[in-house]
Amino acid sequence: MNKRRWNLLLLSALALVMLASCGKKDPGSDSSASSPPGSASLPEEPSISVIAPVEPDPVFPYANPLTGEGLNEDISGQRPIAIMLNNLRKALPQLGVAQADVIYEIVAEGGITRMLAVFQDIEGVGNLGCVRSARDYYVNLALGHDAIYIHAGGSPQSYTSFESWNVTHLDFVNGPYGNMCWRDPDRRKNAGLEHSLLTSSEKILEQMPSRITREHADGYSVGWTFSKDPPAGGQAAQKVSVPFSSYKTGSFTYSAEQGQYLIEQHIDKQDIPYVDGNNNEAVAVSNVLVLYTSVSRVKGDDKGRMDVRTTGTGDGLLFRDGQVFSITWQRDSRNGCYAFLDQSGAPIPLAIGPSYINVVSTSSNVTWE
Repeated sequence: MNKRRWNLLLLSALALVMLASCGKKDPGSDSSASSPPGSASLPEEPSISVIAPVEPDPVFPYANPLTGEGLNEDISGQRPIAIMLNNLRKALPQLGVAQADVIYEIVAEGGITRMLAVFQDIEGVGNLGCVRSARDYYVNLALGHDAIYIHAGGSPQSYTSFESWNVTHLDFVNGPYGNMCWRDPDRRKNAGLEHSLLTSSEKILEQMPSRITREHADGYSVGWTFSKDPPAGGQAAQKVSVPFSSYKTGSFTYSAEQGQYLIEQHIDKQDIPYVDGNNNEAVAVSNVLVLYTSVSRVKGDDKGRMDVRTTGTGDGLLFRDGQVFSITWQRDSRNGCYAFLDQSGAPIPLAIGPSYINVVSTSSNVTWE
């Protein structure tokens, strides 16, 4: 605590002492009238209120580039891990998502969604999954983070992207990574083979091929900014509804006590709290972003796969601190991350903490109250 703060506290304490000693006596409690002759009355000792010093927020030399959270160690130079997650109702709960720094959600074929969980530092997360197949727009986003992308198979478009974009990826279906993953027997029995594939932070770190570079190239930067307090101009937004399709709608409810949005999913006509199966912990995020873009079916694709634009610019919304802000998103190329801009074109700060990024069609009727 600085010298000026201590001086103010001492002056406050002295003022309280002076007020207590100079107060008027109660006429009905004159100690001299009840004291025996020849005895001297003892003055009452003044009561002193002690003001506890206010501890300043800790100051850290570094910060997580994806969350803005303070760190004692600089991890901004290491490449994050991005994991493709299944989001079918029978595949829930997902594992490890409560510790993700960023979660992307986008619609896939048939109205279902997949999620991409990004971890700047995956150490200690524990079990992760269930791991599912890649889509080219998720490959695109992982590349923008310069991430090591983990998936289990993928669409024809995603394999074309792996080759043409030179993406670092670990394929649990068509790759030599059997020691890095396993099939959960309970999930395999009750949900099906395709919904049972798990991995863990320990296996990923232990089995990571030595050929994979773990550090960013010089000059790489996520470019996001963070602030403790929200910017000006927000409107109240305590509850947010983000529809992806008739199959899936995401709900985000602000908890003032936690200072974060709690997540719930409406999947296949059922409301499901979004929890981490590792510990049944409710997943909460500091930022909920909605990015509007063009979403359409891939022409000629017999599975109904989707084409999602992830570069260029578009309208969007930022929900933080129980408020909503209109934003513009910008992404110049697949080799960079999204930029989030305010109405003047300047970067808008995110709240410190994890983010949930919903990439939806321009026709999506996102509502809040």
